[in-house]
Amino acid sequence: MPGPHPHGPIALAVDLREDAWELAACELGGRVAVLDSWPHDGTPAGALRPLGHALRTHLRAYGSRVAGIGLAVPGPIRGDRYVDIAHLGWRAVDVPALLGPLDHVPLLIGNDTACAALAESRRGLLAGVAVALHIHVDFDLGGVLVVQGRPLAGANGVGAEFGHMPLSGGTARCMCGATGCWGMDVGSNALLRHLGLPAGGGKGRDQAEAILTRAAAQAEASEPLPGDGREAQAVTAVKAGAAALGRGIAALVNAHDPEIVTLSGLGVDLHLRAGDEMRRAFVDGLMDIRADHPPELAPSALGWRGPLVGAMESVFDAFLTPRGLRAWRPATRPGGEV
Repeated sequence: MPGPHPHGPIALAVDLREDAWELAACELGGRVAVLDSWPHDGTPAGALRPLGHALRTHLRAYGSRVAGIGLAVPGPIRGDRYVDIAHLGWRAVDVPALLGPLDHVPLLIGNDTACAALAESRRGLLAGVAVALHIHVDFDLGGVLVVQGRPLAGANGVGAEFGHMPLSGGTARCMCGATGCWGMDVGSNALLRHLGLPAGGGKGRDQAEAILTRAAAQAEASEPLPGDGREAQAVTAVKAGAAALGRGIAALVNAHDPEIVTLSGLGVDLHLRAGDEMRRAFVDGLMDIRADHPPELAPSALGWRGPLVGAMESVFDAFLTPRGLRAWRPATRPGGEV
């Protein structure tokens, strides 16, 4: 099996979120070293142009060791370059054009949920699992069916959009254009909306984290905490999000019959803070033939790191092929030794 080497190939992996991005250098074997983390304003130019500058800086530093760049984004990708992120208002954004020149290094763009599922299949709970579901929750949520370790991309490569299915009974209009999307009821935006706070546009991560913290504080207390009732409201919001997540997963399990369902991102927090509510809603939504032996609902082994690790895996998948190896220009040491 190939492994890391001091002069060996590097994958530059990026997790682009709605409000920030994280850039890491990754070695064969999975070691990840975070190089940069940068907030952005939610616009295509505000997110991608600084990222392009950072990538060029590290391309110069690592030189010919870089085998490729993997970029995980929170939305569908069309034609390997055009990205749509509905709740940021991104429509057919040409990612390579905004990143700028990258020294002809291969750029692989993937949906963040699909990347998280790929990572979980290689380095987490889905290793060796024949059929599974992976759900990634952040401001919104995505989900994907994983078969024999491969997230199914769909006929046009724009799968992993379970969050835009009407799975929780809602009737609100989503910014994607559909009505009743599951993602309207699950995620950071849903927590904010539940408490009447502004949601959308990639803003509110701190407020969503505060809601989770208040809910945890109330859950650990033996009686209602003194104050203005925000802790009780936070508990209600978190339980509602967890129940909506459980109901939607039940519908997917009825359809796909997976062995296990893994949750990453905010899904881990919802599982931790309101696992009972999630489980009840999940079991209530199952067909009788599945309720006797339901698949496990499990927090990801990789947590929030899944999209970044999956972006890395996509680079090395492309690199460890005859074509990828032929195209790579390995670094040399004094004396010409590779």
